[in-house]
Amino acid sequence: MFGGHVMTIIAMRRREFLGGMLGASAVLIGRRAHGAETLADIGRLKPGEFIWRPELAAAGPVSVVVSLPQQRVHVYRNGVRIAVSTCSTGKPGHSTPTGVFVVLQKDKNHHSSIYDDAPMPNMNRLTWSGVALHAGNLPGYPASHGCVRLPMKFSELLFGVTHIGTPVIIAGAHTDPWELTHPGMVLSGYAESEFEQVLSGLEGKKHPSDWTEAENYPVTSVVASSADHAIELIENDHVIARSVLGLEGGDKLGSHVFVLNGADQNSRGMHWSAITHHHEDAPLAPDGNVIQRIRAEPSFNSAMQARMHPGMTMVLTDAPLSPDSRSGKDFVIVTNE
Repeated sequence: MFGGHVMTIIAMRRREFLGGMLGASAVLIGRRAHGAETLADIGRLKPGEFIWRPELAAAGPVSVVVSLPQQRVHVYRNGVRIAVSTCSTGKPGHSTPTGVFVVLQKDKNHHSSIYDDAPMPNMNRLTWSGVALHAGNLPGYPASHGCVRLPMKFSELLFGVTHIGTPVIIAGAHTDPWELTHPGMVLSGYAESEFEQVLSGLEGKKHPSDWTEAENYPVTSVVASSADHAIELIENDHVIARSVLGLEGGDKLGSHVFVLNGADQNSRGMHWSAITHHHEDAPLAPDGNVIQRIRAEPSFNSAMQARMHPGMTMVLTDAPLSPDSRSGKDFVIVTNE
């Protein structure tokens, strides 16, 4: 069925309401990109095999999840899984770190500066210390020096849909993307005027995958840490705003990645896709209330509103924003080395 070719499958896109009104009028929607039979197909993939179905979601923000226990890479676009591939992660003594990363650099014909100029085709860099997604040998078990090796053809296809700033989650457990439409602006109470302000700021802004090098528009990310009670606004690799983080209803956030899809006129709010993750292999459930629990200072909210764009990433974590877990240049929340 495979023989070096892409496996094609038939899947139904289904939406299922997991919750109704949350707080004021936030709506949480669970979207399953594949049925149970497809999950079985994913489990049967042999080393070097993959599924690529971009027509399931032709446009929208892309996020990538690397599952260490499964040795699988899942690709989601606009909250829908469009691809899954076998992979090979770090071997004992060279384990692949878990956490939240973003693509820092892309190089189609990269060679390693650490391991004897070894070829690393279709490289999506995740850390400047050497962790990346790239084509490589897949023996069917973790065998790399920390990178995530991919089948050659899959690495080419993935290279074509990622961009600088694409979020990559490496985890032991994760949820499929879930959707949240939050009324008004996040980090503050609902106000109709806030929606209009954010909407006007989004007009004319494209998703990063549509940007060209000539436009040189900065990628915006937000990181909120319950450990530090702080939230940071980052453009490319520079922290440009920081605020005390207010938390309601508990002192933990969990680990979540939100990607902004854009404005939702019907609900008068911002439409996000989110992935809940953890470095350990354990059952997880989406938390639709978490985004409503966070607050920041008015000056931070204003700075964030001015820089919001489709594809903007917001990371919520219980890890500290320290050099040991995150640097502005690497933009990585490492939960386990």
